[in-house]
Amino acid sequence: MQRVSSASVKIEGEVLGQIGRGYVLLLGVGGDDNCEKADRMVEKISKLRLFPDSDGKTNLSISDINGEILVISQFTLYADCRKGTRPSFTEAAPPALAEALYEYFIQKAAPYFQKVACGQFGASMQVELVNDGPFTVVLEG
Repeated sequence: MQRVSSASVKIEGEVLGQIGRGYVLLLGVGGDDNCEKADRMVEKISKLRLFPDSDGKTNLSISDINGEILVISQFTLYADCRKGTRPSFTEAAPPALAEALYEYFIQKAAPYFQKVACGQFGASMQVELVNDGPFTVVLEG
């Protein structure tokens, strides 16, 4: 998860989604993930205080600033590079489960955020962002 001042995702040069101030969420789905875990993650992300207040302290949530999110499916987060020179993705969820949870996550996120934009599951995408800080957080549920 990266705090951004703006971000967009393109497929073959066409903008599929874009946001202003908020988060880019690189969403990796593991084989043991489920809807309950997605629910907890959406709620946690909505409440994390990662934006600066008037004193410059990270004290405001994305809801406090009316922020937006861009959700990108990213199975490569499960790359295991401990052995050899080619990553293994055996811990990543099978594509059918991963896509279902990706879509579920986006649906559940909609009521929590001012705007939810997304990429396309399984597509080759170009993600552009202006990392604000930079400020990057790894969340595991």
